Amino acid sequence: MNSYSHGTGTTPLLGDTIGANLDRAVAAWPDREALVDVVSGRRWTYARFGADVDRLASALLASGVAKGDRVGIWAVNCPEWVLVQYATARIGAIMVNINPAYRTHEVEYVLKQAGVSVLFASLSHKTSDYRAMVDQVRDRCPGLREVVYFGDPGWERLLARATPDPAFPELSCDDPINIQYTSGTTGFPKGATLSHHNILNNGYFVGELLAYSEQDRICVPVPFYHCFGMVMGNLAATSHGACIVVPAPSFDPAATLDAVQQERCTSLYGVPTMFIAELNLPGFASWDLSSLRTGIMAGSPCPVEVMKRVVAEMHMAEVAICYGMTETSPVSLQTRRDDDLEHRTGTVGRVLPHLEAKVVDPASGVTQPRGQAGELCTRGYSVMLGYWDEPEKTAEAIDAGRWMHTGDLAVMREDGYVEIVGRIKDMIIRGGENIYPREIEEFLYAHPKIQDVQVVGVPHEHWGEEVLACVIARDPDDPPTLEELRAFCAGRLAHYKVPSRLQVLDSFPMTVSGKVRKVELRERYTV
Repeated sequence: MNSYSHGTGTTPLLGDTIGANLDRAVAAWPDREALVDVVSGRRWTYARFGADVDRLASALLASGVAKGDRVGIWAVNCPEWVLVQYATARIGAIMVNINPAYRTHEVEYVLKQAGVSVLFASLSHKTSDYRAMVDQVRDRCPGLREVVYFGDPGWERLLARATPDPAFPELSCDDPINIQYTSGTTGFPKGATLSHHNILNNGYFVGELLAYSEQDRICVPVPFYHCFGMVMGNLAATSHGACIVVPAPSFDPAATLDAVQQERCTSLYGVPTMFIAELNLPGFASWDLSSLRTGIMAGSPCPVEVMKRVVAEMHMAEVAICYGMTETSPVSLQTRRDDDLEHRTGTVGRVLPHLEAKVVDPASGVTQPRGQAGELCTRGYSVMLGYWDEPEKTAEAIDAGRWMHTGDLAVMREDGYVEIVGRIKDMIIRGGENIYPREIEEFLYAHPKIQDVQVVGVPHEHWGEEVLACVIARDPDDPPTLEELRAFCAGRLAHYKVPSRLQVLDSFPMTVSGKVRKVELRERYTV
């Protein structure tokens, strides 16, 4: 049987724009809460949220922002971020998400590459002074005509421009309304351009598989600038009448659990490192998390032991694993509510309704038999329109059949569930043997002295590459030794997979969205 799967479904795709879909939610649930900001205590019902979105959309039109214009947003999580998301979609402006961790040369590149004319930004967060950084690059970005800071009088001045009966433009659900820059590990990032149809349907079907309704309250500690926050969080919520709960401007494990307890959240999102941080908080058991039912873990593989604790101690019996990439809006594969522990930790689920997935030989492009590793490709409504203003790079990623090539090595099982065995570029080749870091990481998570682990390949004179295990110890005063690690592996892992090097770390280098930067670990320990 070939490694091809098509996600059938009885629920049709939505043909809406995001604005039309929000209007439906406002009409159906005007008095239910749509958005809660825990830090400031501000709350929006659907009726108030819809009115505030329309007011901001009207203000943007009055400010000269037209359909197709690019509006940047460079900010940490806050209610204004969500309002900008829906207001730009309402008028067909293209919202450009800018990573809050970007420094001046990166933000300058994005502002120029996307042709941003209006920028929304936080004033500051932690060590970032966004106003000072914008001032540094503004002269070099001639297309940037207005900057509005959240929490500054300029925000109210903008809103004051709104008119009572604005003439919102007619839109198609296939219009581009979002550019998200993928974090390139080499060179500058590329701007994945997404339509209403791409991201509204993806948020909706992720929510459908989690059985969302207007009764749900979703705690979103992941960044809005990333698809995880703004699609799987915000759009999944509003397309089902659920409530978006913002626990903090950026991830804080205690603030996240406080929000779940205080707001009686039914769903919680995070990458595995976030759940690990929450579970390891002093006094973790003192938080009342009994309202939780479901949630999403995504971004990187989930260790079995972590999943067991999330289900048992966080009450998330229906938690889902999602797999995807920015270029596919983002989710292509998802576990189902009744999947067993093995499927939730050994796989990333099966293909979503209305999408296709296949595993191909990276060299020939031929579809592999089930059970054989190859490159995962996906196709369907979720595939981006392209990289903004970069047709050649688009053609490298999306082939003539409209298949998106993910760059991930995967195995499709007989039951259609997919295992991710690594990035094509992360695969370690030692003496001709292909080694998938995920397998070794899963094994080492069971070591009693290891809290977290990342495995990378580093150059070796004789073997080409050797296996390096980077670990965070459970007890910093009693870290594992290389000898202990190798003894733990002996006879249980093939000899060529056993780590030959060990680095004990306090933390891993991370992206803002919570992914470990393996490329940085490789560079750091290449000698």
